[in-house]
Amino acid sequence: MPKPKRYPDNWQAIALSVKESALWRCAKCHQQCLRPSDNTKGLTKSERCALTLSVHHRNRIPEDNRPENLIALCTACHLSYHNRRQSNVSPGQLSLFPDDGIDWDIMAPSGESGRGN
Repeated sequence: MPKPKRYPDNWQAIALSVKESALWRCAKCHQQCLRPSDNTKGLTKSERCALTLSVHHRNRIPEDNRPENLIALCTACHLSYHNRRQSNVSPGQLSLFPDDGIDWDIMAPSGESGRGN
């Protein structure tokens, strides 16, 4: 039996919209990230990865693509959040960054604390 699809067919368009709304800047650390049109020729693969912006589901449910549930995060902040074991991704899957002590309340949907969820 095939795995159910958790992301909609238009996920790329949804993610692009979130990134554009964030002006290609991480909502947590405010790192300016790369736009698709940026020239990355002089960057290493590691540097490109560090400057990649991703879209995170605050409630950790990939099927919930309401704008208020989506947040743009750089690679380091996104991986750090997942490493804190506050996600649906196992700790072994994302192990590039240590726990950084960041206050993750920004990750919680409005009116909900990000700690202890």
